[in-house]
Amino acid sequence: MRIRSVRPIKQLKGQYLCFAIFAICLSARFIEYFLIETDKTAIGENVLHKILGIVILAAALKGLKLKWRDIGFQRDGFVSGILKGMLLGSVCFSLAYGLELVLLALQGTPAHLELYISGFSLTDSQIKNTGFAFFVLCVLFNIINVWMEEGIFRGLFIKEFSETKPFMKANLISAFLFGVWHIAMPIRSYINDEMSFTAMVLMSIGYVILAGIMGVKWGLLYRMTGTVWIGLGDHLLNNTVATNMLHVISPRGADELQIVRIMAAQLIPCVLVLIIYCHKQSSNSV
Repeated sequence: MRIRSVRPIKQLKGQYLCFAIFAICLSARFIEYFLIETDKTAIGENVLHKILGIVILAAALKGLKLKWRDIGFQRDGFVSGILKGMLLGSVCFSLAYGLELVLLALQGTPAHLELYISGFSLTDSQIKNTGFAFFVLCVLFNIINVWMEEGIFRGLFIKEFSETKPFMKANLISAFLFGVWHIAMPIRSYINDEMSFTAMVLMSIGYVILAGIMGVKWGLLYRMTGTVWIGLGDHLLNNTVATNMLHVISPRGADELQIVRIMAAQLIPCVLVLIIYCHKQSSNSV
């Protein structure tokens, strides 16, 4: 009996470790957002907790006797996977940007696109950085960001939760945690008196839903391909171009309909990927 129970115990320990990692990384995220505030320094990005997350992930893999390839970081398909992910994101965001421009035009507010770097903010930031160094740093910091988030939330979490749960349930748990991961931003905006308590609650719920949708999509891609590369490529394009680089400018300001753009750019591929996943599942069951 003891021999038979060893594997389930190890599986549960792996899942408890996942929750512990999430708690530690989330705590580090809040410390950086509220105390260190690295994004308000010359660095311009809260990147320290992401670096810590990669270190913690590497330590967890060693403790679980896993390799990076075991959680989807295989060398094969590295370049093609990332390019496919960026292509998916490019097509969907092209449609989303088009929708945003059309909606503004219908409101009698003609708009155009501008390329510059701005730190992501829930409030309207007017800072425009156009120097080459800002673009390089934006890409570099977001590579660290997506490596950490895809490695932890998709690679490790889905692998460990899938040991005792159906994949879709494991994916939903991971996606929910990924949504909770993003509530630091509206909470900080509320504490800094940049939004009301009601707005903070609504924005937090919205973030859990939106980031959850993104997490489900990237989890499905991870399941279908066995690697994180396509999701990582899509995630990277989302965080760099769509969030920090390419902006919609109208006489009323910048990115006033950004939430419409982001929702459209995430719902479209999520539905598409879900349809493909269901089709593959039904084909395999025949």
